[in-house]
This record gives sequence, C-alpha cells and structure tokens, in this order.
Amino acid sequence: MKKSTFLFLALLAGTISLNAQIYKGTKNKISFFSYTAMENISAEDTIATMILNAKTGDVIANIGMKGFVFPNSLMQSHFNEDYMETDLAGPKDAAGKVTYPNRNASFKGKINEVVDYTKDGTYPITITGTLTMHGVAQPRTINATIIVKGNTATLDSKFAVALVDHKIKVPEAVGTKIAEKIDVTVHTVLIDTTKK
Repeated sequence: MKKSTFLFLALLAGTISLNAQIYKGTKNKISFFSYTAMENISAEDTIATMILNAKTGDVIANIGMKGFVFPNSLMQSHFNEDYMETDLAGPKDAAGKVTYPNRNASFKGKINEVVDYTKDGTYPITITGTLTMHGVAQPRTINATIIVKGNTATLDSKFAVALVDHKIKVPEAVGTKIAEKIDVTVHTVLIDTTKK
C-alpha cells in the first residue's frame, strides 16, 4: 500500500505547479456493472484517489482493485484471481523487488473544455488521457459532467470498458457470465484544497 501511494504521489508531482488550484476527491465511488442472461455482476470501490488541477485541467485517479466490494465473496475472489490477476507478479523494479502491476488501475488525462471554477454551474466536459488496467494502457476520451458549487466540484462519468482492450481473459468455465464490455460509473466530490 505504501509503495502504490508513493508512486501515485510521484505521478501527481508532475501535474502540480506552485500556484495550482488543486481539488482532491473526498467522496469517491467507482462502480461497474455487467448484465448477462445468467447473472448480473456488480461491484463498488470507495477508496479511490482522485485529483483535479483546475489551472491545467489535469485529472488523475488511482483505484486499488482489491478495494472493489461485490455482493458475494465468490464473485470477489473470481474478480481478483481469474480476471484482474491482482496477485500476479510482474517485473522487478530498480531496487530488485517484485512488482504487482495488476493491483491498481489508473487514469491520467486532461479536460478539453474550459471550466470556470469561480462560477457555480454545470459543465459538460470530455477528458482525454490514458486508462491503465490489468497492466495495459489504452488511450481514452471520456465524457463527464462537472458541477461547481462553492469550493466543491462534483464529477460524474459513465463509460464502457472492453475486456479485450486490457487483455482481461474470461475463463471458459464462466465465459457466458461475463459481458465483453463492462459499464463503469464514476462519482467523486472534489474539494478545493487551497481554500480553508
């Protein structure tokens, strides 16, 4: 956990300037849903980290895969062991320690539109960046909405993720249970950290 936090902060450092207006997610909810004829699959993660740089439009997010909670423990076990392979060892880092690239998903992108964070309102936006999941990075443009109210900015988004894009394989034994695309919903309430 400490290593992933350190790496996230290092990534964040590259997006922050001294005079930046930084919003940090205080209430985050990432959920996904897959409807199939045999069984609906859903899960929710509230431990995600979200950062928005209002000056540059940079958005970064870090989601721990083991933070997703499922309706039952068997689903959760299959998700981590069979699909996301969260404990699959990856290459060693510079210090010679084994890495686990599937334990976190991340998104790093930039808002394409101008948002006036000094004015309350609803702003439809698109965010272009890179979604990394299951160790595979893919370019994405995601539709979202930001609602500015006082020193908070609430971001909502819904998009689909194709399993094949991130080399997530479905075991043959459960192949009929998993849709090829998973619907992902993001909701985060971000607070302006420069205002006390």
